[in-house]
Parts: sequence; C-alpha cells; structure tokens
Amino acid sequence: MNAILKNLGVIILLLGVAFLVVYNFATQQNWLLVAGLATELAGILTYVVVNKFVE
Repeated sequence: MNAILKNLGVIILLLGVAFLVVYNFATQQNWLLVAGLATELAGILTYVVVNKFVE
C-alpha cells in the first residue's frame, strides 16, 4: 500500500500531462489548460506531502 501511496503524486502528474497533450493535439479549449495546471499543481503538492509523511 505504501508503494502505491508514494507514487500517487507521479500518477496525478501524468494525468495533468495527459490533459496538456489532449489540448495540444486534439482540441484547444481553455478548460483543458486549467485542468492540466490544476492537476500538475495537485500532483506536485501530493508528491511532496505524501513522501514527507509516509516512510
């Protein structure tokens, strides 16, 4: 369980990258940029906080 929890931030970052790839190649709508930014920030914060408290 700790292994999945430690990688949760990276998984969220990859979801943000997926939003930005869809924006770049498929359709250019602003909500995709906002969703990509929000998930990137959430992924970074999750990575830092989880890896600080989970050993």
